[in-house]
Amino acid sequence: MTIKHYLQFTDLTADEYAYLFTRAALIKKKFKAYEKHHTLADRTLAMIFEKASTRTRVSFEAGMYQLGGSVVHLTTGDSQLGRSEPIEDSAKVISRMTDLVMIRTYGQDKINSFAANSRVPVINGLTNEFHPCQIMADLFTFIEHRGLTAHPLECLKGKVVAWVGDGNNMANTWLQAADMLGFTVHVSTPSGYEVDPAIAGLSNTNCYKVFDNPMQACEGADLVTTDVWTSMGYEAENEARKKAFADWCVDSEMMAMAKPNALFMHCLPAHRGEEVAADVIDGPQSVVWDEAENRMHVQKALMEYLLLGRQ
Repeated sequence: MTIKHYLQFTDLTADEYAYLFTRAALIKKKFKAYEKHHTLADRTLAMIFEKASTRTRVSFEAGMYQLGGSVVHLTTGDSQLGRSEPIEDSAKVISRMTDLVMIRTYGQDKINSFAANSRVPVINGLTNEFHPCQIMADLFTFIEHRGLTAHPLECLKGKVVAWVGDGNNMANTWLQAADMLGFTVHVSTPSGYEVDPAIAGLSNTNCYKVFDNPMQACEGADLVTTDVWTSMGYEAENEARKKAFADWCVDSEMMAMAKPNALFMHCLPAHRGEEVAADVIDGPQSVVWDEAENRMHVQKALMEYLLLGRQ
């Protein structure tokens, strides 16, 4: 097989996502029934972390073990990656000893450079620009709650996702998904924190609308989602961001603007009382715990696909 990397959402096609969502549903069903699914026996995943992680590490590590494989965990503090070894050299060495690499880092340029020098598939576990595995999990969660069918992408057509908060890597990836899969994103960010559509590389700018007022962005939405106001790497801006984002807290009034059956999502970790009110994230419309668990299931389907193709 030709090596296929997953560095941003657009690296796969709509047809491939339809397959992965169906496959993830099967893998999750087997997981819940305690049935073995060891399709990656004797395969090794290298996980490289320049950014700290809870959900990314647990979901990939547990997922790879559940597929019958093994895991090597690396950080910049315990490897030559933190001692100025060229990333190209690290890629050439690590990819000769493992079957798959997941990287969680800062700039997208780093993961692109690693992939260009890797002999095995590379997965983006998060960069400053994109978070494709999270959006894949979010979409799967939405489809799951709307009733997974033989055509899983159909329930996304024409839907409205309200993005409230920072124009960050999550927002960029939501725009890519909307462009590809036929739904619309209503984006509302404070002034100075807008989404840059050039980063997403959109082919169709009609896939999103910008709103100055987050209440208007949520009007008629099928899904309302947000993220922390200060992402990793921007901690020095924390106080300024708290002031700028004060009106962008997803609360019950904002959710009331969305459709009655609208879902709420957050990639976590969350700060109750900042980007989301406690009664929203812990309320009946919130599916954040399903969303978090589904990271593992979609990533298992992704890893299997990158190494074995369609099963």
